Amino acid sequence: MKYITLPNTDLKISKLCLGTMTWGQQNTEAEAHEQLDFAIEKGINFIDCAEMYPVPANPKTQGRTETYIGNWLAKKKNREDLIITSKIAGPSRSMDHIRQPLDFSKKSLEDAINKSLKRLQTDYIDLYQLHWPERNTNYFGQRDYTHKKDELWKDNFTEVLIHLEDFVKEGRIRHIGLSNETPFGLMRCMEEARKGKLKMVSVQNPYNLVNRKDEIGLSEILQRENIAYLPYSPLGFGTLTGKYLDGTADANSRINQFKQYSRYSSKTAVEATEKYYEIAKRCDLSLTHMALAFILQKKFVTAPIIGATSIEQLSENIESIKISLSKEILKEIDTVHNQIPNPAP
Repeated sequence: MKYITLPNTDLKISKLCLGTMTWGQQNTEAEAHEQLDFAIEKGINFIDCAEMYPVPANPKTQGRTETYIGNWLAKKKNREDLIITSKIAGPSRSMDHIRQPLDFSKKSLEDAINKSLKRLQTDYIDLYQLHWPERNTNYFGQRDYTHKKDELWKDNFTEVLIHLEDFVKEGRIRHIGLSNETPFGLMRCMEEARKGKLKMVSVQNPYNLVNRKDEIGLSEILQRENIAYLPYSPLGFGTLTGKYLDGTADANSRINQFKQYSRYSSKTAVEATEKYYEIAKRCDLSLTHMALAFILQKKFVTAPIIGATSIEQLSENIESIKISLSKEILKEIDTVHNQIPNPAP
């Protein structure tokens, strides 16, 4: 495994982060613990979760993922060896079962953090993230921003950062980050940091071969401001493994189970995926390895978040850390990208 220091912290993290959002829905607790054991054995020490997990959001399963991790931590007694992240859910009509209102007020943050700590059976969370913005903006498959003049949200970045700083001072969280955030949101936080507020140390956004929109604008900010980038969905819900092209995806795979997850299955996204699949085959690589190695070689990427529903998948994902793509392969990838840019925003 390779390691890097999370920018603006003293946290040494593995270059691959273990994603957990299937645990409690597609994976049992025993399978979750098996994945944790395997990942730790392979050198991963960075684990990402959220209060809303597992997905899809469901009042009957909400919080199970953190509970599974907490039970494993209690059994292994290795908390100090790991870097654990979690996230507070933002506004969403489909998640009112978590709390009402879903916002980043002091009361909501208090509720979310305390419940996550209890489920995780820990005294602190290393990196605590705002799962998606409170304001109207383009994320979760929205390509373009549409301004709404009647939006109820008012700029509250200062207030939210003050609240988060209180929790850091208390020791319940160590560092803070963003998720599903835009260049505007990140720079507003940086503006506040320059005024003395706590700095956001990371951004967790979708990034993969068919969604490279963060290269436009956000990647410059990340590098100039020294902020970590933690790409999620590096395999596009499994589409960038090629299993939906070659027919090897089983009935229990995410997209086959949950038809609403169509973000990476549009006609143009499939066309681009087919072209990337051909490059991988010509170069004697699995599409999984090529997709993950592509991300790992990006200078602005800190640690991609890999998720799996089986040990076989997890093993292949982890092996990508050993793959290095040649300039020729990267040029071929960019040729496809220029032909079909960002078909799955």
